[in-house]
Amino acid sequence: MKRHINKVAVIGSGIMGSGIACHFANIGVEVLLFDIVPRELNDKEKAKGLTLEDKAVRNRLVNDSLTAALKSKPSPIYHQKFANRITTCNLDDDIARVAEVDWIIEVVVERLDIKKKVFESLDNHRKKGTLITSNTSGIPIHFMSEGRSDDFQKHFCGTHFFNPARYLKLFEIIPGPKTSNEVLDFLNGYGEQYLGKTSVIAKDTPAFIGNRIGIFSIQSLFHAVKEMGMTVEEVDKLTGPVIGRPKSATFRTVDVVGLDTLVHVANGIHENCKNDERLDLFELPDFIKTMSENKWLGSKSGQGFYKKVKGEGGKSEILTLDLDTMDYRSKKSAKFATLELTKTIDKVVDRFPILINGKDKAGEFFRKSFGALFAYVSHRIPEITDDLYKIDDAMKAGFGWEHGPFQIWDAIGKEKGLELIKAEGLTAADWVKEMKEPSFYSVKDGATYFYNIPKKGMEKVPGQDSFIILDNIRKSKEVFKNSGVVIEDLGDGILNVEFQSKMNTIGGDVLSGLNKGIDLAEKDFQGLVVGNQAANFSVGANIGMIFMMAVEQEYDELNMAIKMFQDTMMRMRYSSIPTVSAPHGMCLGGGCELSLHADKVIAAAETYIGLVEFGVGVIPGGGGSKEFALRASDSVRKGDVELNILQEYFLTIGMAKVSTSAYEAYDLGILQKGKDLVVVNKDRQIATAKAHAKLMAEAGYTKPVKRKDVKVLGKQALGMFLVGTDAMEASRYISEHDHKIANKLAYVMAGGDLSEPTLVTEQYLLDLEREAFLSLCTERKTLERIQHMLKTGKPLRN
Repeated sequence: MKRHINKVAVIGSGIMGSGIACHFANIGVEVLLFDIVPRELNDKEKAKGLTLEDKAVRNRLVNDSLTAALKSKPSPIYHQKFANRITTCNLDDDIARVAEVDWIIEVVVERLDIKKKVFESLDNHRKKGTLITSNTSGIPIHFMSEGRSDDFQKHFCGTHFFNPARYLKLFEIIPGPKTSNEVLDFLNGYGEQYLGKTSVIAKDTPAFIGNRIGIFSIQSLFHAVKEMGMTVEEVDKLTGPVIGRPKSATFRTVDVVGLDTLVHVANGIHENCKNDERLDLFELPDFIKTMSENKWLGSKSGQGFYKKVKGEGGKSEILTLDLDTMDYRSKKSAKFATLELTKTIDKVVDRFPILINGKDKAGEFFRKSFGALFAYVSHRIPEITDDLYKIDDAMKAGFGWEHGPFQIWDAIGKEKGLELIKAEGLTAADWVKEMKEPSFYSVKDGATYFYNIPKKGMEKVPGQDSFIILDNIRKSKEVFKNSGVVIEDLGDGILNVEFQSKMNTIGGDVLSGLNKGIDLAEKDFQGLVVGNQAANFSVGANIGMIFMMAVEQEYDELNMAIKMFQDTMMRMRYSSIPTVSAPHGMCLGGGCELSLHADKVIAAAETYIGLVEFGVGVIPGGGGSKEFALRASDSVRKGDVELNILQEYFLTIGMAKVSTSAYEAYDLGILQKGKDLVVVNKDRQIATAKAHAKLMAEAGYTKPVKRKDVKVLGKQALGMFLVGTDAMEASRYISEHDHKIANKLAYVMAGGDLSEPTLVTEQYLLDLEREAFLSLCTERKTLERIQHMLKTGKPLRN
């Protein structure tokens, strides 16, 4: 049976329910969002003379929840207009409407009696064959479906989204006693392809996979902190980006999630996992009990492990909880000699062997924490899952770890991992000791294999056929490499240029690699993809290089560097093969300009793209200013006011607007409707980009003709812009230097001070753009902005 999900019902509109509703709306599904009817009127309703029978009152709880969700930051929705796909309902008046939907998702309070009552009502109204799932994070699935109809039980299971549903990729699927395999297979595929998730089928055990391992890891650290006499800052320093974890590390993450949530899950495991060999670690340390009693729950209560206060002069300060005194104090810096040894190592996976050999407290901390983690995950198989890769997938997708426990163990070495376990007085599971393979994973023919415990051999990780994993093919499919890029053969005549610079900045080596990729593709291949699988596509041009040239007043060299950037972007546009850009994460400045010049963009939904050059005191100089002038010209339709359209593009650059999703990039004129596409699952992005490059090539791609028909408005537009920027400075909305930059941009986008509207070439605009960029690089205030960005990573408004 082929299923289609056109409409879903979400029962419960709290933070999680509204987040799930928004994510289904994100992918184009119609949503009915339900909650209960209020028992009494609030003051506003009384003042208006409303009664409990008025629809506005009856839907108040669900409406208020959805409104709060849509206003929250980060937003749960890709674009505010997608909220129109959500209809709010109440469980008394509208319950019969669940018969309209293809999937019902229950997200009510975590009480079995309430859930069972809700399911009884839903069972009476749903149509046969409708999927029905629970987003519970702790209640056993088999308890919830007891007493329900056979059709209900066949189509019922747990589908555990992690909060926030838009951003965290883990989608745990937990079968009930009678869940059909067809339902499990469908949800597994739907989660990956449509919801953009990492689907993991888990067993019906307390906290499932992600929270069982994640809460163990946090609780283990809580106990280690006291044992080792460490501070909150020290632990967060050691458990953040240095080991491929989020910046929020451990304690800040708990503050964001809420201490009450962590306590609830930890207590659930402690009460329901009596055979867990590390049960003692799920007991709450005294400092957690004190915090819970004091309602120091984190961000939701205004204080947790950290507390934001107003200092002298109204300046904000973040205080840290001292775990010994339970008082808040000023933050202390945390430094370790071991971490200094990893500063030159870009790849996180290469840091682990160094970290565990540290001679200081950090080294001891890593040996203890990894030893405990390795032992624990080995004993969870086959209890929570039969396959070790599912544990790694769950930790990466649900907790934002760059590497799962078994991948870290591989990086350290299987035998070394066993040594760490033994040093902690622990033992690994027997299957690890009996394992003949040297590692838990291997790569063969571009595919990842994992150690299958029952079969005692390596087996291909399922579901990879729709992905291209660059880490797996880089060595075997490398066609060219320099210090900035690796060019890989993706097969079927398509090459990929993968950036390898720090933060994927674009400098001379990357530009040289892009040109080489186009040369190779034009000679022996059919198309070119520019894509990578780092955290961010590119944060833009190498401003450090620009700064050095400008400080040394090497203006001829700088002019040549800018021209090389422009010429490379134009080659992306005017090569004889189709070029496809695959941006994701941050795609700023030069990274955005590259995407503007590709034949097609296949953007990940989570793409934050924009021209941000104003922040470093310049205008877009790699073709971005030219391109926006060109797109403004092309956007004009009969009856449009040309100046208004040009002004929109001007303001997008002048205000350094960055999209908060790929869908918002359409509004900014960066992505183009009907040409560029968005994919929700980033793992599929390179494969999708390759498919489109191949399709364009096979459809008979022809090299475009260079444009000579870009209409610029000259003095008519320039005058409008200059009046506007003068007014902005006079009103103190912008600084004197902002004014100067804006006027330079105005000159370029107006096509100079031409006396009347004129058709010009792209090269004419590129020359104006380059001249403006270069002149701004001679300004002291621009150099101050660049230097401040290099030092702090933040823009300076001087």
